[in-house]
Amino acid sequence: MRPLACIPLGLLASFPFVAPAQLPLHHASVPTTQSFTLIEALSADPDYLSLLKLVQRAKLVPTLTALNDSTFFAPTNDAIKRHVSSNLLWKRALDDDGSRLTDNLHLRLRQELFYHLLNYTLPIIPTEQTPQQHKTLLYPRDTTEPPTQLPPPYPPWMPIPNGTLGEEPQRLRLSYRDEAVWAGVDASGNRGVKVVKDQVKTSNGLLLGLDEVLEMPPDLATVISRHPRLSYFSKILTPELTRFLNSTPTLTLFLPEDDAWQTLPSWERVYLESEFASDDLLQILNLHAVVPKEVKWSDSFTEQAVNFTTIHGRTLEIVPVEENKIKVSEGELVERDVYASNGVLHTVSSLLVPPGALRLTPEKYLLGLNCTEFVSLIHSVNLTHLINDPETQYTILAPRDDVLKLFGHHELPHRGSEELKRVLEYHFIPGKWAPKKLQDGMLVETALEEPGLAGRQVMTIEVTDEDKKKVDSKAIRFAGAGVMGDYMEINNTIIYFVSRPLVPPGDVMETALPNLELSTFIAGIFSTNLAETLKATPRTTLLMPPNGAFRRLGMLVSNHLLASSSKADLERVIRHHALVGVEYAEPLIGGSQRTFATLEGSDLHVERRGANRTIFFTPSGGWADMQAELYPRNMLTQTGVIHEISDIMIPRSVQLTVGKLVKAAKGTTMTTMMVKAGFGWILNGTAPPEGSHWAEMGLKGSGWTLLCPTDDAFKQINLTDLYANEERLQAIVAQHLIPTPSPPSRDGPSPSSPATFAVLDTLSSNRPLPLEDSATYATLQSLGSAYGDVLVRVLDGADAGAVVVGIKGARGRDGARDWARVLDWGRSTTGDGSGGVVQVDRLLVPYTPTWYEEYGAPVGVGVGGVVLIVLFFLGVRWVWRRDTTEATYEPVGGFGHDDAEE
Repeated sequence: MRPLACIPLGLLASFPFVAPAQLPLHHASVPTTQSFTLIEALSADPDYLSLLKLVQRAKLVPTLTALNDSTFFAPTNDAIKRHVSSNLLWKRALDDDGSRLTDNLHLRLRQELFYHLLNYTLPIIPTEQTPQQHKTLLYPRDTTEPPTQLPPPYPPWMPIPNGTLGEEPQRLRLSYRDEAVWAGVDASGNRGVKVVKDQVKTSNGLLLGLDEVLEMPPDLATVISRHPRLSYFSKILTPELTRFLNSTPTLTLFLPEDDAWQTLPSWERVYLESEFASDDLLQILNLHAVVPKEVKWSDSFTEQAVNFTTIHGRTLEIVPVEENKIKVSEGELVERDVYASNGVLHTVSSLLVPPGALRLTPEKYLLGLNCTEFVSLIHSVNLTHLINDPETQYTILAPRDDVLKLFGHHELPHRGSEELKRVLEYHFIPGKWAPKKLQDGMLVETALEEPGLAGRQVMTIEVTDEDKKKVDSKAIRFAGAGVMGDYMEINNTIIYFVSRPLVPPGDVMETALPNLELSTFIAGIFSTNLAETLKATPRTTLLMPPNGAFRRLGMLVSNHLLASSSKADLERVIRHHALVGVEYAEPLIGGSQRTFATLEGSDLHVERRGANRTIFFTPSGGWADMQAELYPRNMLTQTGVIHEISDIMIPRSVQLTVGKLVKAAKGTTMTTMMVKAGFGWILNGTAPPEGSHWAEMGLKGSGWTLLCPTDDAFKQINLTDLYANEERLQAIVAQHLIPTPSPPSRDGPSPSSPATFAVLDTLSSNRPLPLEDSATYATLQSLGSAYGDVLVRVLDGADAGAVVVGIKGARGRDGARDWARVLDWGRSTTGDGSGGVVQVDRLLVPYTPTWYEEYGAPVGVGVGGVVLIVLFFLGVRWVWRRDTTEATYEPVGGFGHDDAEE
């Protein structure tokens, strides 16, 4: 590029140009060789060589030559050298290769140089600190458009009066302090750039040397970020507001200083600092921004009162009240005319926000109360309607930021996920629930809609009232999470701060698994593959018995149900414990419904007893006295609720035969013996074969209790010989069969038992027989043997509580063959539900006494009696004979008359 300084001045002077708006720019006279212009003054002073080069690079030589009566604030070489270290544009312009400066960079450089130019010669050099205000030749423009190599239309390039300040140029303040003139000072005459060289008057203007480069005022966003008393507003600026402040031309702002924001409540400031206050921040800015038609510098309102309309629509009343004091609506003007490239900034002492202008929603309260992460999660799943409507009443259970930080994100579902949405909805309770309305054990509905409930999920409330006279003494827990600190009631919202994030109820298995006392029933559910069915079945109430219920039911029944071969029976039992419908504790206890349908198909009957209405369930099957007490737990699930019951209930679809129980008792050998002995019908619970000996006796297929030895009890038995002797085999089996009378039915007393057998008392437990000490039971063997009855003994000492059963009256060697220890038991449900199996560890062999044992005692007693009688008579005879043979004596002389008279 050829330097413009080499162009003849006469040619340059003939170029047309455009004048600035503030003062008329006259065409210069054709210069002569004797003229001393600004360009010549720069060329003559070695301190301005760098500046002259920049003027050439910016193609402003014709412009400076064409100007009349201008003022040029000229940075020295040292000033430019310091400036170049932080200004890449100026560094490029000073490079030898000037072709790298594309047109938009030329424009930027020209604008920066125009800020050093006034279109008139200073009439008065400042002599005091009160600033003078002057209009420069800078008309700020957007220089961020894509670069182009195309030159401007023609030289000399004069500023066009149309930019981001409208028809107005940028302003510059001059002041005098510290015995020097300063340019670019603020409204108080401070800061700025010092004039370090004596003024040089030329034929077309005044030249003043500066020790630094004058920085063009930046955009409003940058001005705000640099202002020392607007740090809070700068802190809360969002990217959207920053773009607005950068791109909006002719903008006038009346912004509150930092102290003004301190009048807001701390929670409201925290909200404004959050990422969710963008709408309110825009509204606040619009309340402080004048409609951008023209820039409102202070000289437009210092002399008289004026009204400005804000972007929001509110009117700002600007009223000068006394010298240097101006009221701006509710506030007072603090600092005026902070210049910016696209407007002007004035600071005020207070917020210019009328009451009610900002809509206070629960979201803003939550953000202000240190629940920003909670709100952020709500936004991620589009649940903002729960926190943005101030008219709807909600009780919000909010974990603070420190709580969520403690638990960590890994314990919460992923942001934006449906599972997180479920979790967050569970933190909202419709309505206002103050502590005085909450009671221990109550259930309240949440905002969580569960498909498995066809309605809203509920939450358990726990209340511990330490001092009943004081409401504040209540310790409250929501779904197991404690309340931290005091609750807050704000308009239609009540906020409790909870100690951990709340987790909505899981599926039925997830809820039940942590309860170890229910582990056996849970294992049964998994073994039958019913887990998925129960998870997916909507609106169900599951009644779960504890592990001890399996022992009370009888281990033989439990072993049968839990066996792999009995899954069908176990599945029916489990389904009988699942009620159709959701039955929470309070309506279940206080209601009047007497029957409840189950997933198994048959109903459960309910009886409410006593003043506290204790619930007892009666199954459709089992035996007459089978029932289970309800222990209300309200363990909530996605599809309903779980309660605990005391015992297992058997439906009528499950038939517990003696044969099933024998198999559970590991009595395979006993099963074979019964079949070979002709008692197979007892195993199946059917009537004896027609025409059989048992049918003629009037026996039934049900109502039998079998004493069943385990297979290990036959290790010392020769089964081959035993099976070969049918009569003995039948006797042994008969010795283990106890006819059991029917218990009283649910509808009344049962028919009496045959006269041959003693009638037992009503059964008081799930045992087939009352195994009480000294209890005696007749067996089938009792019909043909005096030693057929069995006797029950409850042991003392080291074996205290152990039960043995033996043949009554048997006198075997140490009783080893005649007594067996009771191991387990199980009751059958066939027929009328009487009878069952008692598992014993030994085979009871029918007792047959020896000749000596049977007749020895009577013979001995008879012989002894005869001997005693003989001895008695011999003794009597000997005494008699002694009396008859003994001598007698008389007086000598006999008895005389004299003696007689005496």
